[in-house]
Amino acid sequence: MFASSLRGLLLFCIVASSGAGPLAADLRKPPPRHVLRAAQTWHLDPPDGARFDASALLIQPDGSLLTVNDKVPGIYRIGFGKDGTARLTAIPGALTPPQLAPFASAKHGPYDCEGLARDDDGRIYICEEGDRWILRFDPKAGSVERLPIDWSPVKRWSSSDRNASFEGIAVGGGVLYVANEREVGRIITVDLATMKVVDSFQVTPIGNPARDVHYSDLGWADGELWVLCRESRCVLRVDPRTRRVLAQFDYLELETSRPNAYAHPYPYGFVEGLAVDPENIWLVVDNNGFPRVADAADRRPTLWRCPRPDRTVPKQ
Repeated sequence: MFASSLRGLLLFCIVASSGAGPLAADLRKPPPRHVLRAAQTWHLDPPDGARFDASALLIQPDGSLLTVNDKVPGIYRIGFGKDGTARLTAIPGALTPPQLAPFASAKHGPYDCEGLARDDDGRIYICEEGDRWILRFDPKAGSVERLPIDWSPVKRWSSSDRNASFEGIAVGGGVLYVANEREVGRIITVDLATMKVVDSFQVTPIGNPARDVHYSDLGWADGELWVLCRESRCVLRVDPRTRRVLAQFDYLELETSRPNAYAHPYPYGFVEGLAVDPENIWLVVDNNGFPRVADAADRRPTLWRCPRPDRTVPKQ
């Protein structure tokens, strides 16, 4: 009986290793693919009427949405109007000149603030692209610190181009996830308890149609990592433990349709902000000052609320 059991175990191992069993077949099966469609659209009105490059999204526990402008340091709350517009209001006391003064001697050029994240203590994290910094704003203390992270373990992924650096950020499970945008796209993991880089990895869209896996934002929801790939024009839902892509959400048609498209000469997408809640995927466009095709006078960023197709209940 023992010999028979042993032969059965060996046969199972051979079948599994050959990729012929149901487990191997499941691993080869591509993740489900969905199409995002906007249920609501807003155009964002800057607080002073100046150009605003919206480069992140963050959902607060009260449901409010925050963003940043990659041209000027600050954190902005999005206030929704009834006419398809939303007003941007700077949060008082966030990333002020006095708070940033201690870092002035080490700063190269202007601040290029990108992703936003929040931890369980309510502190807000901002990745700064030009110098590969992570700033942490504590609303309770009214303070800003620059996290002392040594990036040398992932230096091989760093480009000499200061505009091809940290573009998105997320916090979950005691881990800080930082998206190295491109050349080469890489997601870096940092242990927040030790401030040490512990790993890095890459997730790719189905078929990987982009020249490079070009990450433009990260999000955290339901214990999962969400990855915005702007050149592939999709969002990936990722298991942070196995790094498997669990689902893909495409928004090519949404971004390129005439009412939403911007008049620009570049082949890649302009979506740079991602936030996810139990019912919706939120996307915001950094249009780099270009006007919309449908309205040459409108140079405001666009925000979309897209119901999650993976949460849609089929009609009985």
